[in-house]
Amino acid sequence: MVSIRWCCEQKEGIKLIDSNDNLAKGYLKMDEDSLGTMNRERKYNLMFAISACYYSMYYSLYSVCMKIGIKCEIHSCTIEFMKKILDNFYSKEDIKIIKKAFNARNIAKYYVDKIVQKEDSDYIMDKAPLFLNKSKDILAKINEKDIKDLRKKLENHER
Repeated sequence: MVSIRWCCEQKEGIKLIDSNDNLAKGYLKMDEDSLGTMNRERKYNLMFAISACYYSMYYSLYSVCMKIGIKCEIHSCTIEFMKKILDNFYSKEDIKIIKKAFNARNIAKYYVDKIVQKEDSDYIMDKAPLFLNKSKDILAKINEKDIKDLRKKLENHER
């Protein structure tokens, strides 16, 4: 089971880095590009659309991480960081949405013999632009005190 402590112990897991506004903006741009791919592919290639949907959410979450100064190359750990550390910014519903998108992407990408239910793919694709807006709101509101508090919260979880 993924935990903050476990994620911090992994080589590619959660690491504190310097806050980087340029990377945060870059990941938002990647998010917007992924939304475009999702919308374009939705009618033609559902596997690509689902993957782009998930990545749009992931990139917007990762832009928040870059703003805070968090690097993590394990997606399940980034989502765990969202759940445990960013819980005052993202709702339980937001966590549910990105987890559903993560699972749908895994099914669409790695399992030829499984399908993502249409109601699930429609649900996550309808929510993806809202997830981006939520992340943009967080980026606009987050301040230096918030960043310091979140980094401290992470350090307390590592112990």
